[in-house]
Amino acid sequence: MAPADLRAGTAHATEAPAAARGVASGGPVKPHARRPLPLRVGTRGSPLALWQTRTFLDLVLHFCPVLRNAKAFEEHVIATSGDRIQDRRLADIGGKGLFAKEIHEALLDGRIDFAVHSLKDLETELPPGIVLACTLAREDARDALVLGPDAPRSEPGDPFGAIPAGALIGTASLRRQAQLLHARPDLKVGMIRGNVGSRLSKLAAGDCQGTLLALAGLKRLGLEQHASVVLDADAMVPAAGQGIVGVTVREADVELHELLSGIEDRSARAVSRAERAMLAALDGSCRTPIGGHARLLPTGELHLTGLIARPDGSFLLKRSLHGAAGDAERLGRELGESLRADSPADIFSS
Repeated sequence: MAPADLRAGTAHATEAPAAARGVASGGPVKPHARRPLPLRVGTRGSPLALWQTRTFLDLVLHFCPVLRNAKAFEEHVIATSGDRIQDRRLADIGGKGLFAKEIHEALLDGRIDFAVHSLKDLETELPPGIVLACTLAREDARDALVLGPDAPRSEPGDPFGAIPAGALIGTASLRRQAQLLHARPDLKVGMIRGNVGSRLSKLAAGDCQGTLLALAGLKRLGLEQHASVVLDADAMVPAAGQGIVGVTVREADVELHELLSGIEDRSARAVSRAERAMLAALDGSCRTPIGGHARLLPTGELHLTGLIARPDGSFLLKRSLHGAAGDAERLGRELGESLRADSPADIFSS
């Protein structure tokens, strides 16, 4: 395909206010050099991953309308190890980074130009030569408890009260497991994996009596009616990055960095930096249940909650702090170091 000039999109981009673009903020994009189209976008093949990728592309095309008629983007679905291996926990086969490993290999060797991810699935330290260039506006970060149709209603103040005594709850998340067992040690936890639809199908088939899913995924797929109880972020601290779509590119690709700066959501950037800095400071293994949730207060300050636990829920430590949003990474490091200092050493050696 002949080279196309991205510079033509700049005038359109600078005229559209942030609210019209569906992002919290974003400055004008600098002029770009000529480069060949289409730009190739790597993604997993699940319905949620494709939703996220197409939403990202819609934002870029809204920001640079000139690209709409240029067939500027091409989706590349990449099968990842995390998707292929469904009979074991991610912690047993290498951690959440397995959802990005093959995608980032394709990015590094030039087969794709962007990679779109659920930010919570990205490893804390990215491979050399790859950077997180853009975060999109966060969807609701909370977890949802999904129960069978005969489950009783939850009473206010008792989010787990609707779960029958001794019930089997299906989840592959050690973070969710630890918090659930800490609150309800009578429950049993069984491992189920797969995309949102397959996990709902397993629940409907009676493989378990309940499951826990990210509310963001349910909402994005139009399945939020399946949520029996939406769990407050204090009752079930979400995963760091939950509800945020992140886009990675090659570090040296300055043009694409500049293009993505126009759709970056500053709120998502601040909270994700705090959460990921906390993860880095904790430096737990993939078997360490860790939660992290940051939000911007009406005052403009950032409030960050972090959690670390044992998988069986026998130990759980949760702390919060707040400060200037511009200090997001420092706040994350400080909270992570505090949690690490007061946690048993065996938590980090598993």
